[in-house]
Amino acid sequence: MDIEQLATNLRNFEGVTRKKPIADIVNMFDEVRSEYGETIVDFGDDAAVLDTGGDEVILFAADAIWGRIALESPWWTGYTSVVVNVNDISAMGGRPVAMVNVMSSCDTEACKEMMRGIKDGVKKFGVPMVGGHVHPDTPYNSLGVAIIGVAKKDCIVRSDMARPGDAIIAAYDMDGRVGKNSPYSWDTTSFKDNQTVRDRFLVMQTLAEKKLLTAGKDISNPGTVGTLGMLCETSKVGASVDVTKIPMPEGLELEQWLKIYPATGYILTAKPENCDECIRIFEDVGITAAVIGEINDSKEIDIYSDGQKAVVFDLNTDTITGIDMETEDI
Repeated sequence: MDIEQLATNLRNFEGVTRKKPIADIVNMFDEVRSEYGETIVDFGDDAAVLDTGGDEVILFAADAIWGRIALESPWWTGYTSVVVNVNDISAMGGRPVAMVNVMSSCDTEACKEMMRGIKDGVKKFGVPMVGGHVHPDTPYNSLGVAIIGVAKKDCIVRSDMARPGDAIIAAYDMDGRVGKNSPYSWDTTSFKDNQTVRDRFLVMQTLAEKKLLTAGKDISNPGTVGTLGMLCETSKVGASVDVTKIPMPEGLELEQWLKIYPATGYILTAKPENCDECIRIFEDVGITAAVIGEINDSKEIDIYSDGQKAVVFDLNTDTITGIDMETEDI
């Protein structure tokens, strides 16, 4: 294994580089980010956290499906729109409540297929789609979904709270298969029974309410190391990862696995004394988890194996999303 080449390939992976425009978009809202509403967490986390004045908070998120997938597979577009939004709420230790969507389609059949995918996702996860808007006459297919959830105010898993000395845990549902539309997707839900799927995505609520984690994110399009990079960026820390410790399914190469969006997968940080309990809770619902590294104060994210080490991201000089989170402690 050439660690330097692997680091370069992960750094230049499209799932990572397509995040760079986010900074310019967020900067446009700098003047109004803290002027309105009761916002505890805004840009930079899996979901915004809104204060209700009580013991619970509202989690509010939105995701759209990559255009090339919307063109190739309308059903998968609809189904995945549910998966990714449920994961955004789950990753923060919340319970999803309801979704709405905005859909555009270039033909009637594509529109129906996206709707069928959404319906199947609703059945699978038990989270209702309660409204939306349809453009039935656009020259393209696209789908965006917004979701709300709830969580206990003092039990939120944020991405900006990792600290030097924390252990890094990677957790995956290994019972999956590479998706039909991309070598970098991993389907862990469409073929499973509803209860198994729900038990696995709600496990983060258990970890959050036990207060075993210091930070976390669901692994998304930037892959495992890219998602860790985003977590470190918002936490203003660095990380060192032993790639030989990362759980992997049989039959996949390491680079492909590190670039995959695993559908049910998380990058988490925890105090070392809490790691065994975290791993046990994941294993109880059929998710494989392992300690893969440690958070440090370098602002560099490096990977190593067999005496080789290479820096994937140097956050002292570069950015992934460029978001400077403005948050309030809870």
